[in-house]
Amino acid sequence: MYAWVCNEASGPQALRWSELPTPEPAPGEVRIAVACASLNFPDLLIVQGKYQVKPALPFVPGCEFSGVITAVGSAVTGFQPGDRVAAFAGQGGFATEVCVPAHLVMPVPAVMSFEDAAAFICTYATSHHGLIDRGSLRAGETVLVLGATGGVGSAAMQVAKAAGARVIAGTSSPAKCELALRLGADAAFDYSNGTLRDRVKELTGGKGPDIVYDPVGGPQAEVAFRAIAWRGRYLVIGFAQGQIPSLPLNLALLKGAAVVGVFWGEYARREPKSNARMLGELSTWYAQGLVKPYIDQVLHMTELPAAFELMDQRRVHGKLVLRNTAD
Repeated sequence: MYAWVCNEASGPQALRWSELPTPEPAPGEVRIAVACASLNFPDLLIVQGKYQVKPALPFVPGCEFSGVITAVGSAVTGFQPGDRVAAFAGQGGFATEVCVPAHLVMPVPAVMSFEDAAAFICTYATSHHGLIDRGSLRAGETVLVLGATGGVGSAAMQVAKAAGARVIAGTSSPAKCELALRLGADAAFDYSNGTLRDRVKELTGGKGPDIVYDPVGGPQAEVAFRAIAWRGRYLVIGFAQGQIPSLPLNLALLKGAAVVGVFWGEYARREPKSNARMLGELSTWYAQGLVKPYIDQVLHMTELPAAFELMDQRRVHGKLVLRNTAD
């Protein structure tokens, strides 16, 4: 097998495409021949040594991938060689083979391509957990999605629409506004010119959004929170901008608003049954055409350094997928 090996967490330039022994699954694990893997922002942070989870060196990055099971370890039930699956395992996906615990594996329906499967779990599970579980989103409410054309932002717009919400997309350029509208947003605006609060008030008739979905962080966070509706929920998803904001808590008091942390990975670990039900609902929504990953580009697995460069330069819309084999 081959894999991208990170020997030091100093950035993508330290990765090496290396030949390794093909692993055998341990008890409770399955081995997957990786068809596709998707790039997520945490992948970049992990190889830079900036993520909250720091794997022991050396390691193979790549948290999300899809493929076919080629072997199962002892005590594994429900899976067998030949099954089409996807997994979000934290690492190991930027390779041709990987062994992962079976409880992290999701069956892939025949209607779902390997490209879509590799780009599905992380962003849609984060968005569903954030909006439906943590945010208690109700039909008819308004959701402001910041960073709306990124992987998690584009998924959040679809999940919100599937739940019956009105979606306002906040983006950083006019071109991204056009893309957000094509992806299903009811309205979109460019917040790079400093007009976020005014535009949100205008688009909500002065009421403000019921939910702010923020995977960006940075200086726009406080501006968005100041625009939130009474009893609004501000969902803390991540900090793609690089700056962790500080919110004045008096605003939460004055607005009767909640600041809600969303950590899907920990939710999946602590509440696996609830997570499995959620993934099942998302698979049904996919089959019904309610959600579908927007894939910006598909590159070969050996082009991972170029993929990381695109992500680091904020040039990825939706998801970027790396492929070993054709679907």
